[in-house]
Amino acid sequence: MDYEAIFAERLAAVHAEGRYRVFAHLARQVGRYPVAAAHGPDGVRDVVIWCGNDYLAMGQHPVVLDAMHAALDRHGAGAGGTRNISGTSHPVVLLEAELADLHGKEAALVFSSGYVANDTSLCTLATILPGCVVFSDEKNHASMIQGIRNARCERRIFRHNDAADLDRLLSAADPAAPKLVAFESVYSMDGDIAPIADLCDVAERHGAMTYLDEVHAVGLYGPRGGGVAEARGLLDRLTVINGTLAKGFGVVGGYIAASATIIDLVRSYAPGFIFTTAIPPATAAGALASVRHLKTSGVERAAMQERSATLKRRLTHAGLPVMPSESHIVPLLVGDPVRCKAITDTLMDEFGLYVQPINYPTVPRGTERLRLTPGPMHTDAMMDDLEAALTTIWRRLEMPLAA
Repeated sequence: MDYEAIFAERLAAVHAEGRYRVFAHLARQVGRYPVAAAHGPDGVRDVVIWCGNDYLAMGQHPVVLDAMHAALDRHGAGAGGTRNISGTSHPVVLLEAELADLHGKEAALVFSSGYVANDTSLCTLATILPGCVVFSDEKNHASMIQGIRNARCERRIFRHNDAADLDRLLSAADPAAPKLVAFESVYSMDGDIAPIADLCDVAERHGAMTYLDEVHAVGLYGPRGGGVAEARGLLDRLTVINGTLAKGFGVVGGYIAASATIIDLVRSYAPGFIFTTAIPPATAAGALASVRHLKTSGVERAAMQERSATLKRRLTHAGLPVMPSESHIVPLLVGDPVRCKAITDTLMDEFGLYVQPINYPTVPRGTERLRLTPGPMHTDAMMDDLEAALTTIWRRLEMPLAA
């Protein structure tokens, strides 16, 4: 059998659909973010990043960098092993305590990424509970879907952010079966926010646990950066909260926060935690410094929200197809993968503006888009350049602009 030919054929299909992913080779520069050095066939040049997830620019904040430098000098480069075998460093222990406090929970557990935290935790919880039925929002992240699938349990998909549909599905389930409702707070491709209180009302009425992914909200919402649940005073109503250290907090890693029993259960049973090398002490120290800083500083959050609102207003006024968004995410609908790629290629090649095209399977076919993430360091002049470039490209491609 010609295995290489099979693989090549599958790759050719992705190319033919116009959704082949090309990775931009970028070198972020401390003190210049969102400007980065882009390495390409014609050399190196500066570009402005408009699609990054370092939402608050904490990846270059002095308090984070200082903490990482100090920890690197003190502890060295690596973790030294899994959490069970010499990898439970002091900075990781302090970080977990800080995260538990952030979400008003008894304990927290840090993973190598938010994806692993979701996949591992959801799979473990649903597997441990005999006969568990998981109810999942239809737009949940791939990591949540994967964890639920890996549990090989019964699952039901409810309409996006639809508490009534969730209630319908829960009402039809066996009242005696263990139940877990999984959803996100901020959905990062559409920018909408879940009706957390309504979903908790329904889950509680049916005796179901709740699992909330706050990956695109931690650090960004709430008086201490505890996410949308904190902002709405709902922390005590969530069974498990998932978050990341790689977006609002600007470093890398993921975590869950919950009761001490749930955290101990996942710690004791989850292969994705048990058999993975721990995050290095320097990484944990940087994340710890970021979490602590954002608990007391609202400057970064306020600046990000202002920048997001300003960009939405400006692009809408320019007639560009800004999709409705309750959050800091600014999506522009394109609706075609080839055109989406052509727009982002032109932005990069002609204007030095980096935006990654968002195509299937990240979003449904026909809803391909640009996903813009303005942050505190995006200036008015940068917005001028982006608006001018987008309107030029839209006209060039004869795409409609609103009057």
